[in-house]
Amino acid sequence: MKRRLVAALACRNQGSRLYGKPLQNLDVVGSVRIIDNIIDCIKTLDFIDEIVLGISEGIDNEVFKVVAQEKGLQFIVGDQQDVLSRLIKCGQVADATDIFRVTSESPFLYFDPVLELWEQHKLEKADATFMDDIIDGCGFEILSLRALQTSHDKGDKKHRSELCTLYIRENYEQFKIIKATPPQYLIRKDLRLTVDNPEDLSVCRSVYAKFKDFAPRVPVAKVVDFLDQNPKLKELIAPFTEAGYSTMYL
Repeated sequence: MKRRLVAALACRNQGSRLYGKPLQNLDVVGSVRIIDNIIDCIKTLDFIDEIVLGISEGIDNEVFKVVAQEKGLQFIVGDQQDVLSRLIKCGQVADATDIFRVTSESPFLYFDPVLELWEQHKLEKADATFMDDIIDGCGFEILSLRALQTSHDKGDKKHRSELCTLYIRENYEQFKIIKATPPQYLIRKDLRLTVDNPEDLSVCRSVYAKFKDFAPRVPVAKVVDFLDQNPKLKELIAPFTEAGYSTMYL
């Protein structure tokens, strides 16, 4: 059977530290939102067959239906807390065999190895391929729909939360896993490129302003060099790095 890879983006606006994270502008003048850059970057990966938005229930999230219409994407609406079920529904509506998962508040994907890892994932008939240990916000996961369904059926409430791959990570012996390692220069636990706080947004806006000519494929290696040359930006995100990495996969 031919495997069909579908990108599923779980979308919701509620957030205790920063409301509406996916819809925050990276470029205020150009009205480029975080979710715009993510979707547009994924669209350049032509081996990903489709992108589907997994929208949380609630009036606050109706705007993501408009985003889907603007971008020509399918969407599903599902339980706010059961994020895993939303990813599964995204796969089902698009006849996916596998899900490409990134978060909707992380604008700068490490896109370079995705094709190679997708080919390895297919060749080895993997259930899950993880790009871990990379700068927070730049990683991705490739997951078989079957593995996600197993996780939902056998897991409990915590496994169905935003920690969608926790069951797989806690039960390695049940699955065929590929764990990819990024280049050493991208293993930087003093940096983060995901937006949870106003300070994160400020840094990501500065990065986008510097590299907007590359957008939506902003090269993460160049971003690292830029941040190293701008210690004041690193100082903004420093208070959030330790907590972010300590809970990233838990």
